[in-house]
Amino acid sequence: MTTAHVDTFAEDRLPSPDALPDVVFDRELRYPSTINAAAWLLDRNVDAGHGDHRCILAPGGVVWSYRDLLLISNRIAETLVAEYGLVSGNRVLLRAPNTPMLVACWFAVLKAGGVAVTTMPLYRSSELRFMLEKAQVHLALCDVRIDRELAKACEDLDAVTCVYFGGGERDALDARIARRSGTFANVETAAEDVALIAFTSGTTGTPKAAMHYHRDLLATCDTYGAHVLQPRRDDLFCGSAPLGFTFGLGGHVLFPFAAGAATLLLEKGGPEDLLQAVSEYGVTTVFTAPIAYRTMYALAGNYDLSTLRTCVSAGETLPRSVFEIWYEKTGLKILDGLGSTEMLHIFVGSPQSDVLAGSTGRAVAGYVAEVHDEDGRRVPNGTVGRLAVKGPTGCKYLEDDRQRSYVQGGWNYPGDAYRMDDEGYLWYVARTDDMIVSAGYNISGLEVEQVLIAHADVEEVAVVAKPHPEKETHIVKAFVVLSLEAAAGREKVEELQAFCMERIAPFKAPREIEFVSALPRTETGKVQRYKLRQKATTER
Repeated sequence: MTTAHVDTFAEDRLPSPDALPDVVFDRELRYPSTINAAAWLLDRNVDAGHGDHRCILAPGGVVWSYRDLLLISNRIAETLVAEYGLVSGNRVLLRAPNTPMLVACWFAVLKAGGVAVTTMPLYRSSELRFMLEKAQVHLALCDVRIDRELAKACEDLDAVTCVYFGGGERDALDARIARRSGTFANVETAAEDVALIAFTSGTTGTPKAAMHYHRDLLATCDTYGAHVLQPRRDDLFCGSAPLGFTFGLGGHVLFPFAAGAATLLLEKGGPEDLLQAVSEYGVTTVFTAPIAYRTMYALAGNYDLSTLRTCVSAGETLPRSVFEIWYEKTGLKILDGLGSTEMLHIFVGSPQSDVLAGSTGRAVAGYVAEVHDEDGRRVPNGTVGRLAVKGPTGCKYLEDDRQRSYVQGGWNYPGDAYRMDDEGYLWYVARTDDMIVSAGYNISGLEVEQVLIAHADVEEVAVVAKPHPEKETHIVKAFVVLSLEAAAGREKVEELQAFCMERIAPFKAPREIEFVSALPRTETGKVQRYKLRQKATTER
């Protein structure tokens, strides 16, 4: 491949051509061979005369225009090149809560032709160390308030230079950029130069490093952004996900900036924080997880949500019951979506006009989705099989043998079991590794979860397979978080089992129920079912 990068580390470690997914482009998705995503998302808005339009808001009265962000990003880019010797292709680790400065650093790295490696604020030193070594990072930009874990991760890594901001020190990044002009010539990166490395959230074990091109960032805006979100220039986006999670990057940066809209950045994005943000700032578009909508529903009556127009849910499948109660309360249909770090963002999901309660939606315009059997053959509609996807983005792991599991025959296999109806709507069944085989029955853990979550005393639930103590099979086990008012005990176990058996076939009801104070989750809110499966297995 052709690259404009001086440091070709990322391009040299792309999967072999036979392990790469097929890339599908329709007529709308034609990009020049040379393009810098930062210029397309940021400079383009200023060049079009929208420099005075607001682009970033934050609590405390912070309002940045597109021109403000361009100036600061240019100054950071100048500093990285002139003082830290950044050359195109170098990987730069970014560590901060969702703040304007983090966004400015992200744009600066791309402007200078660097590869952004944005991390979660709550990652610990061992996790950061893994990322630093995997991506061979030499420069890290970090909010001084969360410097401890990064400093610990870099203790004996002499090759890594850590630069801090937000502390007011003379040698901090803030002081250094103040001396710069704010004029910077963007590196003319190739469309297929790697722009970012995103680490998966670890729901299935060791995180994988997914690489995405500059072109990929544009493509997700021109597919999901344009056809499903349909954003307007006067929109204000807000959400709960960190920018280190590609769901958050899309919702906080890619989609609003592609439309010339604005984003409200919250360092804490809990359900009440989001409701307060909608009421106080006039947020129109919210990105968060299903569990947040369930909590927000109970509190929604205390806030003015009249400006809210678009609600996006991803990370886990949206329970139909949550969809229905949110619609009843607000009159808004939650846009369920299936995306992955490997694909960059959402590739299955329907706009408001096409939403069906309970369905994830149809393939986003620009993508092709099919349901396959284990041999990669398409199965008839209505048959459960492996979801297979092609489109303008696809999985490109950084030196990882798991590439050949995710990509087979040119198709991306995200690891989900689905069935497709005759209208092309996709109905989630389970993760392919969450399907429970018990006494010859195939049982969807999700189906059991959706029944249990409808019980008034159940706050959260995750269902996994547990090896049968005596037989070569599995039983259904549920880990349940009860509401504060409910009492755990044998009576509650029997009550929940009876509740299930009244609503689904008795063989699907959990044989075991364990009450826990919380479910293990990644920072992005996904339940780490692999940890629950490990726990269930050790109890054998």
